[in-house]
Amino acid sequence: MFRRYWVTLIVLAILSPIGLLAEGTAWGEWDADELKETLGYVPQGMERFKDLWQAIFPDYSMNILGDSNFGHYTEYVFSAIIGSAIIYGTVRLITKLILQQKNKTICTK
Repeated sequence: MFRRYWVTLIVLAILSPIGLLAEGTAWGEWDADELKETLGYVPQGMERFKDLWQAIFPDYSMNILGDSNFGHYTEYVFSAIIGSAIIYGTVRLITKLILQQKNKTICTK
């Protein structure tokens, strides 16, 4: 089961550049300017917090492989792998902290 999870994750990371074939932006990846153009306004919360978070790799680009198509595809895959690793590590850390807290609670009773 665990191996199947990793194989699926790697396949999805390798397939992530398929998004480059589509025109326009991906659903939900709009910035304030695109929303203003599409909807005619920017939601208050988005306007207020738009500078709070900056992406690690804006547009999935690391600018290390140049402007070739191969470079863009490779950077998409690297972004997917790095993002997945960050999420995996965060979930593992949170799970470990929760289990430690649960074990402390059980031991003190």
